[in-house]
Amino acid sequence: MQIKAEKAIAPIESHPLVFTGSGREYFRVWIVNVLLCLVTLGLYTPLARRRTAQYFYGHTLVADSPLEFTGQSRKMFFGFLLLVVLYAGFKLAADSGNEVAVNVFLLVGAVWAPYFWASAMRFRLGSTRWRGVRLQFTAPWKEVYLASWPIFALALVWIAVVTLLAMMLPALSGSDARLAAPPVASGTVWSVVGVGLIATVLSLLCIIRLSFNYQSLLVQRASIGTQAGRWKPVYGDFVRIWLATAGWFLLVMVIMGLLLAGVMSLFMGAMPRPDGLMKVIMIGLFTIGMLLGLALALAPVRAYREARMFRLVWSNVGVSSIARFKCALRPKYYVGLRIKNILLTLLTLGLYRPFARASEYAMKINSLTLHVRGGVDQLAGQLVGEQGALGDAVAD
Repeated sequence: MQIKAEKAIAPIESHPLVFTGSGREYFRVWIVNVLLCLVTLGLYTPLARRRTAQYFYGHTLVADSPLEFTGQSRKMFFGFLLLVVLYAGFKLAADSGNEVAVNVFLLVGAVWAPYFWASAMRFRLGSTRWRGVRLQFTAPWKEVYLASWPIFALALVWIAVVTLLAMMLPALSGSDARLAAPPVASGTVWSVVGVGLIATVLSLLCIIRLSFNYQSLLVQRASIGTQAGRWKPVYGDFVRIWLATAGWFLLVMVIMGLLLAGVMSLFMGAMPRPDGLMKVIMIGLFTIGMLLGLALALAPVRAYREARMFRLVWSNVGVSSIARFKCALRPKYYVGLRIKNILLTLLTLGLYRPFARASEYAMKINSLTLHVRGGVDQLAGQLVGEQGALGDAVAD
């Protein structure tokens, strides 16, 4: 009986994912997109995103079959226009100094953000095909909004921050009386700093929780045919990655600060008596150096978090019980690639950007392996047979 049971178990096949594109090929797509966006004052942006998605999908082989992106240009264009209008309205409210209008935008944005996110996921998965089978995002709206509670918490945190700052610093309220406002007391300054630190910590916790909720919901409610996604990570996994990222960021910032302070001290020693103009120039150089140091410090840290999160997610997801992924991405190699890409992009004044994007995408995709129970042909035939007209109509 045991021998028969072992024979009944379908074998598992391994299929490494492959990216067949290159930076040279993508450069031609990218440069046309950039020029058309400039000529149309940005109106070509959604069409550029569509061409980019089609290139990367079409050169991504999953079990020797490329992905397809079938998103409609009309839907992408109207979504882009809506985003521009909403952002312009928020900027207008923020620049007017009217905290009531800003609070209203935050609340309205919090209410609509889950709808926009879920609509985007439905569009993205519904526009993705593999071997003629379309993916779907089937989460009901109630489940989407329940998973979006960190958005509402984040909006409440910053509404409280805006209100508290308006109370502690009347000069920021936007009234004409700010011209005659008295100097801010040191105690008030420390209170403002405390409010900012607390708001930053709470915001970070909300962002981590939102990222976990959305990624888990996206995988569990994504389906191909009638096969749903499988999700294994827990919230603690996300927290540990973010804490490690914060630690690396502080370490890199300390190192960059010490190096910058050493350079400035040497420069000051070479000029023992700088005049007023020279002091202004030195302060400007120090500020520019700090900003560049911050940018250089953020880039590898973001790459580290991105690589660890990519490996965590893709090593713990699958399709029902018939397929699963494994990821072999090494964060240190990805960080090294990101640093190299940033330096080459700066040296080429941005022209290396398409090569950088293609190389980072290739490293991610080539690190993935799909393990399928029973073989890909059997799986594809089963999915095509299960999709049916109803599934295709729901996806549309």
